[in-house]
Amino acid sequence: MNKNKNLPKKGAQMKILVVLLILASFNVVKADEGMWTFNNLPTKYLKTHYNFDGTPKWADHIMKSSVRFNSGGSASFISSTGLVITNHHVGADMLAKISTPEHNYYEEGFYAKDLSQEVKSPDLELNQLISIEDVTARVNAALKPGMDSGKVFEARRAVIADIKNESFKKTGLRSDVITLYNGGQYQLYRFKKYTDVRLVFAPEFKAAFFGGDPDNFEYPRYDLDICIFRVYENGKPAKVDDFLGWSLSGVKEDDLVFVSGNPGNTSRMFTIDALKFARDVRLPLVMERLYRTEIALEQYMERSDESARRAQEDFFWRTK
Repeated sequence: MNKNKNLPKKGAQMKILVVLLILASFNVVKADEGMWTFNNLPTKYLKTHYNFDGTPKWADHIMKSSVRFNSGGSASFISSTGLVITNHHVGADMLAKISTPEHNYYEEGFYAKDLSQEVKSPDLELNQLISIEDVTARVNAALKPGMDSGKVFEARRAVIADIKNESFKKTGLRSDVITLYNGGQYQLYRFKKYTDVRLVFAPEFKAAFFGGDPDNFEYPRYDLDICIFRVYENGKPAKVDDFLGWSLSGVKEDDLVFVSGNPGNTSRMFTIDALKFARDVRLPLVMERLYRTEIALEQYMERSDESARRAQEDFFWRTK
């Protein structure tokens, strides 16, 4: 699961489901080079360096075991009855929404002892990636020589809309055309949508965030940074074929570990000018906006205890 708390919640296109390889050895976690889509794994490299067969069947299983939160974040199926595990900060937005003046799920936590106690999560959609199709040739074919930038934008947008609509009519699955490598490739991602999502378990905030960001980025964090939801279909727990089971033994020294999740990008194709623009223009504007947001939220939270409860999740993650 991706633990980056700076994932965009709105306004940014979800990028790609990725697999990141890390190797633990000599008591030090060493990250190998690479971030890959499920349909473009470096299978020869994995076989040569780690004697691991990343077969298409294995990749398909990992892909379908992974889950995307429409609020921004990664998760995994962990049971055949639709249980989904994610980070506490990914579920925090929903914890704040379903909380009441009587029960603050964000601060106090929650545990459903049986199915009847699981709490419906409003406006939450979970996506399971079902298939990937390369549509680069079709998109590029719509761009004719001599087009100015405006016409190129319109033509690309039109063909992408056609691809998405045709795919949805054919499969009934959510269909997104994902831009990869700064327009070098266009991939059609088909997702199964789950819109009946219910909260099963969340620890209290102090247990979930124990150690804070210093521990999060510098040391193994001894906390309970998780939330567990369950997806339903037709009013019953969904039957899931692909999920990641619990390991009773845990990770051992020299084990090969894969992390799957989304969104993901490396920003490696940024030019020097793009980096300078981010440093001198974009990031100062972002900092100014965050400062103004902090002041506005502080003033709102001072109105009452209920105002403070409603704003606490936004205040914590958007201004810290």
